[in-house]
Amino acid sequence: MMDVGRHPRIKLFAYSEVEHISGFIGNFNVKIRKKARYVIEDECTACGDCTKDCPVVVPDEYQQGFSSRKAIYIPFPQAVPSAYILNMEECLGNNPIACGKCLEACEKKCIDYDMKDEIIEVEVGTIIVATGLDVYDPTELDEFGYRSYENVITSMEFERLICAGGPTAGHFVRPTDRKVPRTVAFIQCVGSRSGKRGNRYCSNICCMNTIKDTLLLYDHYPETKCKVFYIDIRAFGKGFEQMFMRSKEVGVEYIRGIPGEVVEDPVTRNLILTVENTTTGRVEQHEVEMVVLSVGMEQRSDFDRLQKMLTLSTTGDGFVLESHPKLKPVDSPTRGVFYAGCVESPKGITESVVQSSAAAARASIILNAGRVKIEALTARLDTSLCNYCGMCARVCPYHAITPPDRKLGIYPEIIEAACAGCGTCAAECPNDAITMRHFTDAQIMAQIDAILEEKPLEKIVAFACNWCSYAGGDNAGTSRLQYPPSIRLIRTMCSGRVDEKFVLYAFQKGAPLVLVSGCHFADCHYINAVTWTQRRVERLWNKLERLGIRPERLQLEWISAAEGQKFAKVMRELEELRKKVTPEEVQQTREILRREAEKERARKAKRVEALRSA
Repeated sequence: MMDVGRHPRIKLFAYSEVEHISGFIGNFNVKIRKKARYVIEDECTACGDCTKDCPVVVPDEYQQGFSSRKAIYIPFPQAVPSAYILNMEECLGNNPIACGKCLEACEKKCIDYDMKDEIIEVEVGTIIVATGLDVYDPTELDEFGYRSYENVITSMEFERLICAGGPTAGHFVRPTDRKVPRTVAFIQCVGSRSGKRGNRYCSNICCMNTIKDTLLLYDHYPETKCKVFYIDIRAFGKGFEQMFMRSKEVGVEYIRGIPGEVVEDPVTRNLILTVENTTTGRVEQHEVEMVVLSVGMEQRSDFDRLQKMLTLSTTGDGFVLESHPKLKPVDSPTRGVFYAGCVESPKGITESVVQSSAAAARASIILNAGRVKIEALTARLDTSLCNYCGMCARVCPYHAITPPDRKLGIYPEIIEAACAGCGTCAAECPNDAITMRHFTDAQIMAQIDAILEEKPLEKIVAFACNWCSYAGGDNAGTSRLQYPPSIRLIRTMCSGRVDEKFVLYAFQKGAPLVLVSGCHFADCHYINAVTWTQRRVERLWNKLERLGIRPERLQLEWISAAEGQKFAKVMRELEELRKKVTPEEVQQTREILRREAEKERARKAKRVEALRSA
């Protein structure tokens, strides 16, 4: 951080937060709230005189509460800038001034009780999201006794206790008696790999972090005995297995099983762990002097605000979804926005550094190019058909369409640099005023015509999104999974592009069955476009039922690119459904839709005529 603060081409906004982000790739506008420090940072020399006279004492967050700080303090050693911060929520008051001792002690008089937050606007070309992470709070796991027993600590608290810059100057001691513990137990996967409490995913670094901690203890206190209670040891990185073996060699005991209960001995303050050793098949009790809970990682609790500002996709575990897991691992679905570090998934320092370098390289490519090339998949608006409804702006996942204003006669404007070409706007536009390049209505209709030109009763029309379900079909093919040849795929960039009229047109042309398939909700490459697919298909089911057409003939499936087996299974199930559709039912459907189409054409002609005359 000190190197960043000294760099002539890096502007560092410390003690600040992002308020609002607007714009698109190459033209982002970022509003930053620089919080009031109540200390003039350019004049503060960090002499520390102010802290000596401050009467307020509170727990130090940086030291995990093991030591205290004053209301005016430096957040952590080597903080940039090297200036104090006055926490006004902890200060005794400045209106009126109830204390003022820090100002009296400050020789340079650089404390300003009237300082206000400052809003700063910056124009940037690209954004790298590197928000870090939170650690799991194990309080809810009351069987481990965290916050009930002083000698039960988390792995983060362990790091502060054994650190030379920590509250005990690197002397690892028990909180109760300040003595070096002779036995220490480490409990793994606290808050990770749990379906009921905590998180389902593996937090990646916990196993190796514990192995490192056991070796640290051995180096400092060779007589201290360590026991590690685990589900699985995941030592998968370079040199990690050797480190694991070295830990065993120095005497660390690994017990396969997670304790079901931790109880404190009221006399000795030792902790008794009851655990089923799954290796021996026996229930055992272990008495230790200290317990360290290896807590997992979580997405930051305040990440929702940033997610909405940048319209980022997230997976089911709360971490952000990359544009492509293999080909674009640091790109977000929003162009010009990149990821670095644990915002994307739990990872260690090495992986974070690699990803940060990749994100910086990706951003520099755009900045050095000067111009941005876009794919010819963007939307176009025919203003002669637009009626200012604003539906396109509401459904756009990227906010690439500005809302219209009927009173001022302002039509929606499509920002092509921000448009990703999902086609949701075109599918939802009630007047067909939006056209998608290379995925026009005419092109998709022509594909339906070609599919159903011969023997339509033997064909199933399937709309597949480019990134997931269509790729799932490729996966099934390369895996040599068998599925019926009756399936005819029509590729769209997103399932959100599948217009209601495409489905009805396929039925009108004699299709016995129609499938709409796309990404899972957590995997949508167009942020939330898949939710509009769901709504549209539900509307279609209601309409088909109202018209007397079996809704079961329209199927909706979510298939990811990796689910080749599911793709083949779904197609086999659809083939069985197709066989149950009779020629008479298809003919009746065609007649019903023919009459509906005539009515709709008449209504549409009137609307278009009214718009053009207006």
